Amino acid sequence: MAIAIVRNLLKEEKILSEDKRKLIDEVNEIILHEFSREDQLDIEVREILSNHMEKIRRENIEYQTMFKMIKTKLAKEKDIVL
Repeated sequence: MAIAIVRNLLKEEKILSEDKRKLIDEVNEIILHEFSREDQLDIEVREILSNHMEKIRRENIEYQTMFKMIKTKLAKEKDIVL
């Protein structure tokens, strides 16, 4: 993915780089960091939902719907791009 991103940015002359390999490595690090942030967000959402599981069951709320809602809200608050 990083290779494609860098190739397109260079091709469209959006960026200039003397060291394409280093740029690819840096973009790859950014991507991995963002995936890690999303994984942590998923864990946080699961914790929130597990703390309210009884209410979710009692009120017959769909878990996946609630998961998406909370994840979207927290992602926005934490400036995480999904």
